[in-house]
Amino acid sequence: MGIINAYFPIERLRNYLVTHKMYGLQYLLASLFGAITPFCSCSSIPLFIGFVKGGIPLGVTFAFLITSPLVNEVAVAMFLGSFGLKVTLVYVISGILLGVAGGFVLGRMHLTSYLSEWVKQIQADSSVQAEEWEKDHATFFKRLPVIVRDAWKIVSSVLIYIWVGIGIGVFMHGFVPEGFFEQYMSKNNWYAVPLSVILAVPMYANAAGIVPVIEVFVAKGIPVGTAIAFMMAVVGLSLPEATLLKKVMTWRLIGIFFGTVAFFIILSGYLFNCLL
Repeated sequence: MGIINAYFPIERLRNYLVTHKMYGLQYLLASLFGAITPFCSCSSIPLFIGFVKGGIPLGVTFAFLITSPLVNEVAVAMFLGSFGLKVTLVYVISGILLGVAGGFVLGRMHLTSYLSEWVKQIQADSSVQAEEWEKDHATFFKRLPVIVRDAWKIVSSVLIYIWVGIGIGVFMHGFVPEGFFEQYMSKNNWYAVPLSVILAVPMYANAAGIVPVIEVFVAKGIPVGTAIAFMMAVVGLSLPEATLLKKVMTWRLIGIFFGTVAFFIILSGYLFNCLL
């Protein structure tokens, strides 16, 4: 992302997005880009930081951050083998639309002021540096020391949050009783979908890693929609992700982001249970 930010005309792209009416297409493009990147939620955050650093509108960056962990090529292949084409298509399309809807809603809230001071500072530094490079027509080797320095600054700043997040995920995995989810996520409970989303937040796994678990859930009688809502919340919302995002956002913005995405996941879960 450091190299991309050093050469990609972020300023022009930002100005284009701000000054041109794209009628929501920018959210779809960001969501599609997220769908083809094989990252988990925590792995997507460095790219998210790069977009924010470059000044890309926050709603567009959120569309990417939402979809990137949800739709994964390996997970899609596993889904196809486990649940068939219909369920897979519903999952993929809904994951992309969830990113579009979530990004659009969050973008309309004008939440830039809730970014952390750290991010605001690197945004300002990035704009000044880009102007100097463009004016001087700096070569790659002249830009490289700044690229490496900025990349290391970001990595070193978020490293502690990564370790804390991983620790939380490991702790929660080790203390969940066997059969706990099957008991509370059965089809007889009307509140199973929102409860599955709430229970999933402390967990942490990528999409490919959680598909076998979802297959077991469905085999034990948990409705497909409820199981997919659980999967989406595990890979798209997690305490490890929240601890990492704390370096980028205020707690208020994290709460708004998690609440908005959770709301759309719950709606998707109920919709899945009606369609599948």
